Order: sequence, then C-alpha cells, then structure tokens
Amino acid sequence: MRLVQVVIPAGKHDTILSELEERDIDYVVTDETGSQGYTGVVYFPLPSKAVEDVLGALREAGLEQNAYTVVVDAETVVSKRFEELQDRYEEAESEDRIAREEITTAASELAPRLFPFVVMTVVSAVVATAGVLLDSPAVVVGSMVIAPLIGPAMATSVGTVLDESELFRRGVTLQALGFLVAVAAAAGFAYFARVVHLVPPLTPDELLAIGQVRERLSPDFLSLAVALGAGTAGAFSLSSGVSSALVGVMIAVALVPPTAVIGIGLAWGLPSTVVGASVLVLVNFLSINLAALAVLWYQGYRPEHWFQLSEARSATLKRIAALLLAIAVLSLFLGGVTYTSYQHGQFEEETRTQVQDVLAQGEYAELSLVELDVVYERTILPFAPPDRVVLTIGRPTTNAYADLAATLRERIREATGESVSVRVRFVETQTAALAAPAVRTTGDPPLLAARAAA
Repeated sequence: MRLVQVVIPAGKHDTILSELEERDIDYVVTDETGSQGYTGVVYFPLPSKAVEDVLGALREAGLEQNAYTVVVDAETVVSKRFEELQDRYEEAESEDRIAREEITTAASELAPRLFPFVVMTVVSAVVATAGVLLDSPAVVVGSMVIAPLIGPAMATSVGTVLDESELFRRGVTLQALGFLVAVAAAAGFAYFARVVHLVPPLTPDELLAIGQVRERLSPDFLSLAVALGAGTAGAFSLSSGVSSALVGVMIAVALVPPTAVIGIGLAWGLPSTVVGASVLVLVNFLSINLAALAVLWYQGYRPEHWFQLSEARSATLKRIAALLLAIAVLSLFLGGVTYTSYQHGQFEEETRTQVQDVLAQGEYAELSLVELDVVYERTILPFAPPDRVVLTIGRPTTNAYADLAATLRERIREATGESVSVRVRFVETQTAALAAPAVRTTGDPPLLAARAAA
C-alpha cells in the first residue's frame, strides 16, 4: 500500500479531484500556497499496483510531470472504498510491480555516491582476497555482504528501459570504476601479503591448489547460469519493491571472488590465473546486466511520454544485442573450458580404470591404489593437456616393482591416446584380521548358573 501526496497546480483543482472521484479513491485536500503557483495538496491511499496507473491518469488530466509528488509506504489503510479499489486491481491481474517513479527512485538509491562506493569496494576486495588466500569460505561470504555491486547494475538497466540517460551513465560508470578499483585493491593487498609474508611462501602450484582460487580459474557454462540467475533475481526484487540485500549478496558471489583471484594472479605473476578469472568476471558482468534489462523490459517498464518510447525501445534492443554478442564471443571461451573439463574427466576416469585393471593382475595383485592425481600443463589459457599422472600405491611388502610405472604409462597411452609421464610412490600397508568372538556352546551363562544355585 502507498500513500500519495500531490500538489495541485492552479486551475487544475476540480479536474484532478474529479479524476479521483471517478476512480472511487478516498482523498483529503488541503489549501496550500507556494512560489510555483500551486493551490493545494491532495492526499490519497492506493494499492501498490495502482500507483502507476493513477499517476498516469492524473498527468493526462493536467498534473505536471515535475509536480511535487511523494509516494510513501503505508502500513495500514482502513477504508471500505480502499478495499474495493484493492480488489478491483487484484481482479485486473495487473503485474505485481512497483510504479515507474518508484523503481527509478529505488535504482538511484541503490547506486551510491562515489566516495562511499569506492571505499566499500576496496574493503570488499581486500576482505575477499584475504578469504581466498586463507581458503576460508566464511571470510569470502563476508566480503560479498559488504560489496555495493547490485546498485550500479540495476541503475544501468532501469536507466535504459526508462530512457533515463543520467541514471544509465551513472550505472555504467560505477560498474567500470568498481571493477578497476577492486582489481587494483586486490592486487595491491595480495602483493603486500606476499612480500611481508602474511601468508606462507607459496609456489604457483601451491597457490593454484587453493580451493577458492581453483574454483575461479576455469569458468564454464555453469558460471553463465549463476550470473543470469543473479541478474534476474536482482531485477525482480527491485521491481517488486522487496529488500534487495540478499540478492545483492548473490550478485556479489558472481563478481567479488573472481575479482580477488585476478588480483592474486597479478601479484604472483600468473597469466593463466588472470585470464581465466577475468573472463569469468566479464561474463558475469554482462550476464547480470542482460538478465536485468530483459526482465524489466518484459515487465512493461517504459518511458511515460510516447515520444521517448521509440528511443528507449531502440536503445534497449541495441544494448541487448550488444550484450548478447559479447556473451556469445566469451561463450566460445566458456565452451572450450567446458569441453576441456569433460576431456579431463574422461581422461581421469579412464586412467583410474586402467590402473585398477593392472593392479588386479598377476604380480601386482597385492598392490592397491591409494590416490590418483593428474597434473596438467601450465598454459596461459585453461585448455591444458595432461602432463603427468602421480599415483600413490599401497604395498604390503618391500618389493620394488621396477616395471610398474612403465607398464601403467603404456596402458594409459593405449587407452587414452595421451603420452604422459607416470610417477609411482609406494606406501606400506598392513592388514589385520578381526578375531572371531568367543561363543559359549555348553553350560549356563554365569548369571543364570548363579540363580540356579540359589
């Protein structure tokens, strides 16, 4: 429910009140004087779904576009006419969305002023970098909570569909600035942590083995689904007028951790890390904006004046096409990563099968596979072929099994077509049989025997 307050221009008093009367809307009028020629103020309650329709009708009746209008939340309205009005809009099955004026204000408020935005972005990036280096999901989630990233994306989309050029430019500027500031802050903090040994000295292989880093190195089509879902949820939360705090966290999930990984890759001088995480961030940025733009346009948000409609439609379609083209280009990268992941999975599965088959035969029957690890070549792009297979084999004796690595290498090559090196390390294993429990076959149990003697 909303309480609307509108100033009445001179000469429009009866027209505006007649419009409210025709719609059976309760109202209260007070006489006012002002420097801009207004003669009164009218107050009236409305269902949320009716705000845009009623304000549009009042403007057609003579209410000026820039007239002093306030729309606030109303907790409770006790009025029979209001209940009938609410039922009428419910029966009309109008979309459950807030008015054009409300969504513009909400988007503007979500896009913060420059200084607070930069400060919060820097803090979020630093906390995320610390969480990634510590491999702490809790710290990474904390960085998402404080990230001010939902506002710029929503401002860009609302500015596009409503032809609000200033709001659009503000959203785009904050998104670009936020990305650059976050990467710089993450890289600076990661380099500082490396130089002053806030984290143990890490080799590139050890760094890439960190779970929070490894997850962001090879973006695939699942990453695209996450970003599209975040953008869709952000647009629906904004248009429905509900809290966007949790949705903001979801959008930050798609943006903050990979940005921190970019900074870490720069600090450690790892091009492959920077490339993989950068593609992920770009795909997420574009997908969030595309989803939000499509949802708001689908919900019917348009400029109020008809002469702005054509320009807004043209700008929306052009920007959707540009976003789709950019995502399609980056999807070639995502498709390559997805296919590479599939190949890696196939190779690892086939390798495990071949190793187990060899260990089940002849002289190797007493051996057991403890661990299998495939190491891939380090390249700039995440399409690396397998380089070596490292096996941990359990053995009950001290036999050398000198030919085992060569045998396994040949079997893997025949089965997969990949010529990789095979390294085998042995660990001694012992097996102890469980002793059979003692079973009493004759005589009475001690307790029963004692009772019988008594």
